[in-house]
Amino acid sequence: MFIFIGGDASHLSPEQQQAGMEKWFAWVKKLQSQGRYDSGEALIPGGKKISGIKKTVTDGPFAESKEIVGGYFVIKAKDLAEATELAKEYPDFDLGGTIEIREVIKFDNM
Repeated sequence: MFIFIGGDASHLSPEQQQAGMEKWFAWVKKLQSQGRYDSGEALIPGGKKISGIKKTVTDGPFAESKEIVGGYFVIKAKDLAEATELAKEYPDFDLGGTIEIREVIKFDNM
């Protein structure tokens, strides 16, 4: 799984933002053509967080945070090393974005 963090394009012109989206579309198309793209979605900013024994509910994440998760992809790779290589084409590195790469455990009985 690729988890996309940061990558703020809000300071860019609409034309620059569209060009950035075209990079995303091209990356997804490439992963799809290789049979590696399984699914993915962008996440709407905001939401709720529940934590602790008392199940405290707070607003968040907040836009000023640099740790905002903006979306995810589930991809197919033979191992973590191959997934890491695929992640190097992430379009938002130049916008300060980062990618967290995690292996997903598939439970057969679910």
